[in-house]
Amino acid sequence: MSSSDIHFVTGRLAEDSLRTMLRELAPAMDFTYTVDVLPISVAALMTTDWILRHMVVPPQAGRVIVPGYCEGDLAGIEAAVGCLVERGPRDLRQLPEWFGMQGKIDEGYGEYDIEILAEINHAPRMVLSEILKQADALRSRGADVIDVGCDPGSVWADVSECVRALRDEGHRVSIDSLNPQEIAPAVRAGAELVLSVNASNREAAADWGCPVVAIPDHPVSLSGLHETLEVLMAAQVPYRVDPVLEPIGMGFAASLGRYMEHRRQHPSDEMLMGIGNLTELTDVDSAGVNVILLAICQELGIRSVLTTEVINWSRTSVTECDLARRLVYHAVRQGTLPKHLEPALVTLRDPRLLWPSRDEIDQLAEQIKDHNYRVFAAEGEVHLVSTGLHLHDPDPFRVFDKLWSQKPKNLDAGHAFYLGFEMAKALTALTLSKVYRQDEALDWGYLTAAETSHRLRRSTE
Repeated sequence: MSSSDIHFVTGRLAEDSLRTMLRELAPAMDFTYTVDVLPISVAALMTTDWILRHMVVPPQAGRVIVPGYCEGDLAGIEAAVGCLVERGPRDLRQLPEWFGMQGKIDEGYGEYDIEILAEINHAPRMVLSEILKQADALRSRGADVIDVGCDPGSVWADVSECVRALRDEGHRVSIDSLNPQEIAPAVRAGAELVLSVNASNREAAADWGCPVVAIPDHPVSLSGLHETLEVLMAAQVPYRVDPVLEPIGMGFAASLGRYMEHRRQHPSDEMLMGIGNLTELTDVDSAGVNVILLAICQELGIRSVLTTEVINWSRTSVTECDLARRLVYHAVRQGTLPKHLEPALVTLRDPRLLWPSRDEIDQLAEQIKDHNYRVFAAEGEVHLVSTGLHLHDPDPFRVFDKLWSQKPKNLDAGHAFYLGFEMAKALTALTLSKVYRQDEALDWGYLTAAETSHRLRRSTE
């Protein structure tokens, strides 16, 4: 018995498509196969108990693949047939990818060396419980350090209490202030990094006993930065350099050049980039922006980023930075394109479309014998299929009107609501070039919310 002998279990409607797929897939992936067509039209309606009563596994099979929608525990089938039993993909067109024909990500994928500082803005205006709650959420999404953002022009009397409470909860903390009257109590309470130091407070940095982030007095000219670094080096204060990223329209490209120039002149300096000036101040979803900025940091050896989650389009920036730092680390270290590695960052449009063809839907409408409704998104239209029925239109309201005009006997209010919900998802998929599968959530990458299927399932026809 060899695991290269694979027994595929399917229903009658999927038989032709499966056999066509396997004729190309088996030689490419070097396996032999048998196909077990069970007495049911739709493979998605199978359960493991029902499969066990109907399938016949040949003695040479070393592996059994059942439909991905199959419900139930596979252990019973494995015990009965004496070999590995697995659920395949829910869509036959995903079989090549499921078998690894797209290539596997290296085992080392997921490593990173960029630290994420996540700022809690205007912390003095918040109650402590809310600060702690927000810090826990930021840490759960990938933040390494919680940056306590103070308000310029005032002194926060409770800064030490805040930092101490965060430290008691196991957080690493940085203090975001230029005011030594806030910085000193914060570092005594456990803050490990000070953002930021320039001519206004650099003389006090030697008293804090922790690393600092050095910034220029005037970013465009970098004036004061060299002098600040000299003061810090003379006092043996560890530092990171942030030449300050400017917003688009305010010198963005030139500010990138300053990061590159500082790295060229000072190859060993630790550096930090505050990326919120781009993500928070640009009318665009933040994920792509974060990937590009993290890529710049990776290539320049900038090992710390400061991000915020204030404006709504950036409120998942920490998650995006966490995913992005892994992607860019792998691409730079392995010298490979950052493509087909991190699907969680692709949220709006799916990487690859798997829409059925019009002919496939027509064939399905001719073959099915039950009165259940199937919804598809294909070729710019929403399709509704049942036995002897194939309705389609770009507008789901028209599809439903066509169905209602036929006075269907199996359409109550609950069923109508279900079809409307599914056709709305199908229309969204068409609009955004996404894959639609009935009873499944659309794939929004890391934003995907699991969806509970409310479809009436049956184990037999």
